[in-house]
Amino acid sequence: MNKGLSIALYCVLGLAIAVFSSMFIVDQRQNAIVFRLGEVISVKDKPGLFFKIPLLDNVRYFDVRILTIDTPEPALFLTSEKKNVQVDLFIKWRINDVRQYYGSIVGGGGGEAQAATRLLQTVNEGLRAEFGRRTVHDVVSGERDKIMDLMRKKASEDSSKIGVEVLDVRLKRVDLPEGVTDSVYQRMVAERTRVANELRATGSAESEKIRAEADKARAFIIADAYRDAQKVKGEGDAKAASIYAKAYEQSPEFYTFYRSLDAYKAGFKGKGDVLVLDPNSDFFKYFKSGGRAGK
Repeated sequence: MNKGLSIALYCVLGLAIAVFSSMFIVDQRQNAIVFRLGEVISVKDKPGLFFKIPLLDNVRYFDVRILTIDTPEPALFLTSEKKNVQVDLFIKWRINDVRQYYGSIVGGGGGEAQAATRLLQTVNEGLRAEFGRRTVHDVVSGERDKIMDLMRKKASEDSSKIGVEVLDVRLKRVDLPEGVTDSVYQRMVAERTRVANELRATGSAESEKIRAEADKARAFIIADAYRDAQKVKGEGDAKAASIYAKAYEQSPEFYTFYRSLDAYKAGFKGKGDVLVLDPNSDFFKYFKSGGRAGK
């Protein structure tokens, strides 16, 4: 009885081992290739529980998460001006075709490092060509985004041959070597100074032009105002003369008396005013006559 129980337990244990050895799990971060006697029979690119034939099949896992290639040291590239620039970059990539990746890289004895080296070589060759067609200003700021976009497309085309997808290529830093930085900086300062002087000269010329136009407009406005004032003054004087004439026609004696009073007011405005006149002059005739002329 004990012997039979032991055999049953061994059978159950063997069956359990066989079942567990025939199962494998692929999580969301991985893809898997199933080999049978060294030949690829299937690729598992979805997460889940799968089965294989024990002893005949084996499984190899590949990380399909986004990986980063970050250059440890800046690389030197030559611009169209024959100036060296130091470029520090990084590449974002991942495996998107596990079967092709295995056949191109892993099957030949390589691995993730070999794939990263190939991608970096592709990007460096592309950068060398693009920088050779551009000036320092273009690669530093002018066309930097365009260069990164071109490198991403070129690297994606090449990496598709090995089952890899390039998601992004970024130039973290583009600097001049220390030996030429000062000279380039001085040249930039001189260029900015020249532009500033041109802007100042243009502004000064525009200022003089605006000032001259304003002075011209001011002169016209003053002239027009003076003309209108003189016209109004002349009309007023003519109207006043007409009123005086009518008043004189109605009462010449009163008009003469009224005008004399105006003359007295104008002649004796201040307490210290002094007039040196002949007492018998016509100016004092209304003082002598008590307000009656001719007496």
